[in-house]
Amino acid sequence: MTGTALRLGRLFRSSGRAFVTAFDHGTTLRMPMSGPGPREVLSTIVDSGPDGVLLSAGMLATNTDLFARRGAPVPVVRADWTVIDEDWKADSGEFHRVVVTPAEAAAMGAGAICMYLIGGPATGEMFAGNVAAVAKAAHEADRVGIPLIVEATLWGSRHTDKKDPEAVQHMCRIAYELGAHAIKTEFTGDVESMRQVIGSVGVPVLTLGGARGAADAVEAAARDAITAGAKGLIFGRNVWAADDPITTTKNLLDIVHGAV
Repeated sequence: MTGTALRLGRLFRSSGRAFVTAFDHGTTLRMPMSGPGPREVLSTIVDSGPDGVLLSAGMLATNTDLFARRGAPVPVVRADWTVIDEDWKADSGEFHRVVVTPAEAAAMGAGAICMYLIGGPATGEMFAGNVAAVAKAAHEADRVGIPLIVEATLWGSRHTDKKDPEAVQHMCRIAYELGAHAIKTEFTGDVESMRQVIGSVGVPVLTLGGARGAADAVEAAARDAITAGAKGLIFGRNVWAADDPITTTKNLLDIVHGAV
């Protein structure tokens, strides 16, 4: 077993699935000026008991103590940057830059890294650069023994339907072919098409949560994703921005690991 496989295995429970809370939004979205600070929100996330937490390198570097204990969630470091802030909607998904290498993430204690693969940007040059960056990271991740989770999306301006099953499948297949150890992507909206997306790749697929929605709709989508064969969820605003993040996390953990 390689170091990459060992680290990836730590993210998943005996159910074979994982629930990850995403809290990397401060790199791309405008965060509230009022309310709890980032340390307080992150502490609540960790105390809620997810299997992993997706966060930025800076957030991990300044809050390492929250993860430095047996049984703590696995820190997954966001290794790149794009534009998804609603105030920059015209440019959403049109830029991409790598900000952390696999070796740097491993050195800071990350259990995995996550990178975007953004389908349908305005220019082929941008997409080609994104593909090259993901491929390079996949090769280096194998060398240093850290898993790469590729977030395959349709955020480019050429896509109006961000959940189009055929386009989602295309992006997931590209991510798989480039060397992703796991894939984070959109739930297509129905079980059968999602099952086909998942069946087209040979690595674990976890679905993302997206913008905040009603709790019952979020849980229904989570159940459908697991039914379709997803190996877990990576949800952000629908968890830490919920009225009760701890209960929300518990409910989603129960769905992911088959308790309900």
